[in-house]
Amino acid sequence: MIMIQVALGGITRLTGSGLSITEWKPILGAFPPMNDAAWQSAFEKYKEIGQFKHINFDFTLSDFKFIYFWEWLHRLWGRIIGIVFLIPFIYFVARKMITQKMIIPMIILFLLGGLQAAIGWIMVMSGLNNDDVSVDHIRLTVHFIAALILLVYTWWLALRYLVPSQQQQSLRAVKKFNSYLLIVLTLQLIYGALMAGLKAGNTAPTWPDINGFFWPAGMEKYHGLSNLTHNPLMVQFIHRMLAYILFISVIAWYWFVGKTKTTGQLNSIKIYPLIFVVVQLLLGIGTVLHSPVQKELLWWGVAHQFVAMLLLLSITWVQYLSIPRLKR
Repeated sequence: MIMIQVALGGITRLTGSGLSITEWKPILGAFPPMNDAAWQSAFEKYKEIGQFKHINFDFTLSDFKFIYFWEWLHRLWGRIIGIVFLIPFIYFVARKMITQKMIIPMIILFLLGGLQAAIGWIMVMSGLNNDDVSVDHIRLTVHFIAALILLVYTWWLALRYLVPSQQQQSLRAVKKFNSYLLIVLTLQLIYGALMAGLKAGNTAPTWPDINGFFWPAGMEKYHGLSNLTHNPLMVQFIHRMLAYILFISVIAWYWFVGKTKTTGQLNSIKIYPLIFVVVQLLLGIGTVLHSPVQKELLWWGVAHQFVAMLLLLSITWVQYLSIPRLKR
């Protein structure tokens, strides 16, 4: 459900739907406008922000309903995730079906979900004004990374309770290499979010070159550190270079782990990071090449994002199996 939510967030971004709902109503917001008057009221509120005034000024009510749907579905799915967690959690606690030590990690999980929702609304607020036509790309990146932290935390808890302790091995060298991969992948994911936030793919929809060059003109548009986060061309360059580094690193990692004595589940899943990084690189190239066409970019971009999550979870899985379980 979290992975679907992240994918819905990607669709919301790529369709420009994120600012279509200008209010946050935790309970009543679960329902879309129920009649023509309510739809017209929501549309009038949208007309007051910069995105409509500067970009979507020719929108009809039908156009508005399309973008409204994706943002509404994204928010609704988040609410459903909270319900799917909270009701069983209360039931299991009341029936004493979970141990005392399980309660705190699960409360942390719930709080991380709530924090993610709050970050999402703070992100949306950044675009609800007369000047901006989209949400702040830095806040969007924070929202995305927070979602991945929630995803990894959930996955780690699942592994903790589903994987037998004998499947975990003390492999310090593998663990160290995994940690390096996770750092590079995290940077790559951050720059992927910046790419989406700045729509940086459109600045250079070419490959393997960047508009015909390795270091094209415009790479130093801003001064200082802001050039690394606000210059779309530089963001795309860094995202590409990190992709190559990650690709080569995972190949080296697979060779290294192959020479290491591994058994059980770890021996079975070590191929996953290699498979996912190859698919991820190919999808990344396709996303860049198709970035000028929005309909094509939508599906390439969402697939690229989804496989990135699979790659993250596969490396996290290997990391978990490389650490001997402590007594609980």
